Amino acid sequence: MTTAAASGRAEDARRLHRAALLGASTIHEASGGLGALPTGIRPITSGLTLAGRAVTVSGPAGDNLWLHRGLAMAGPGDVLVASVGGHHEAGYWGELLSWGARSRGLAGVVVDGCVRDSDRLTAIGVPVFARGLCVRGTTKLPDGDGAINGPISIGGVTIAAGDLVVGDGDGVVAIPADRIDEVLRLGTERMEREAQVVFALQQSGSTISLLGLPAQSVAEPSKSDGMVPLHEIR
Repeated sequence: MTTAAASGRAEDARRLHRAALLGASTIHEASGGLGALPTGIRPITSGLTLAGRAVTVSGPAGDNLWLHRGLAMAGPGDVLVASVGGHHEAGYWGELLSWGARSRGLAGVVVDGCVRDSDRLTAIGVPVFARGLCVRGTTKLPDGDGAINGPISIGGVTIAAGDLVVGDGDGVVAIPADRIDEVLRLGTERMEREAQVVFALQQSGSTISLLGLPAQSVAEPSKSDGMVPLHEIR
């Protein structure tokens, strides 16, 4: 590896580390509301988070051969992101694939469908995000339509190879590759502002004054109409 290539990899590793520290919600807000995957895609591996570059996979409903093929092409720090034809009710990912992902150094896996072997997935330690759990197996059709590193769509969010994918307890967000540096900068600024607000809240305890929120409804009802004013509710 050349010095320039090594430097580029080190810089990208720093980006991913910063993205993981910011978390999915901050990155989503900093991007202007981009890239939030459906709320049904949740962490299956308790307590594990992910941040990495997308290796995208598309495959036919009820079949996971393209996930095996995608794993064979993914490498350290990558996040395998799979669209499975809109059919969620199958266990597209399981223990064997997670062992392969761990061996290859993947940062995590996102499947727009279900997975299985949940207890063992957590023990293996590769973060897995999915729609849920399903015991149903999958086929492995050699001629099934699919692709690796082509654009995929999950819940209306288009994800391309190389995009930033971040997942934690709040959910998963995907950011286009050409906006990563900008979003990380804005996210860092947002986190710094929030830290100042948290410090101030520890002193005052009032979010109304600190965030400039209205203290009461603009059309707060009067006592004469028989309704109790909002500020008198205890």
